Amino acid sequence: MDIATEVARYPATGRFLMGRLRQVMTEDEKTVLESLVEEVVSFTDSHEVLRRGVACDRSAILIEGFMIRRMREHDRRFIVGVQVPGDFADLHCYTLKRLDHDVVTIGPAKVGYVPHARLNEVMRDWPRLARILWFSTLLDASIHRQWILKLQQLPATGRVAHLMAEMWVRFEMVGLARANGFDTPLTQADLADMCGTTPVHMNRSLGELRRAGMMDFRRGRVLVPDRAELCRAGDFDADYLYGDGLLQAALEFGAA
Repeated sequence: MDIATEVARYPATGRFLMGRLRQVMTEDEKTVLESLVEEVVSFTDSHEVLRRGVACDRSAILIEGFMIRRMREHDRRFIVGVQVPGDFADLHCYTLKRLDHDVVTIGPAKVGYVPHARLNEVMRDWPRLARILWFSTLLDASIHRQWILKLQQLPATGRVAHLMAEMWVRFEMVGLARANGFDTPLTQADLADMCGTTPVHMNRSLGELRRAGMMDFRRGRVLVPDRAELCRAGDFDADYLYGDGLLQAALEFGAA
């Protein structure tokens, strides 16, 4: 599937589930999905899209840029999730109505908003598309479980290696990676808050990966000279992202 063609045809949702289920979506389903986005907003800097505990009547899909899920405890920030273009950031708010975390863009971003009233129509009239949307929320849960596992299993250097390996695959899926890495607006402080460590410890961990020739992180550019070693250091297996591999979901959905 040509990503550029999909994005040109569906500018708000063309990257949705790219590399997972998009290839089994019908053109009618894609058209309906695109029509759900009733407002597109561009942010020039970091912006709080949804605050913890605030009632919501719409959900946001990330079209361009970068987005995180943020929690605060005892005057500390914790980043508990990352969204890349094509991801719905708060689709589960359709059911929950209030989230237990904040949804925040990092740097410039473009976000599309889908009213929950329109999702009601999908649930009624497009059950297969509703299942696909449900899949996207369960995919977030799969990623969260893997983060919890690696936080318990790996030292800080391994955690950041796993995170970078994961983000590289996710950017590849939506056509935004380079052959030797990817770009991100995340800082060392952001990485520390994602990996459960301090900025000082994160600096040391990044230094270890750089000296080992696995990865270099400078001014938001991730360069990976040795991908196999980076994946080894992070004990990374991409199956949980439900693209190719053991957990590939597309075969289970089949054609409409």
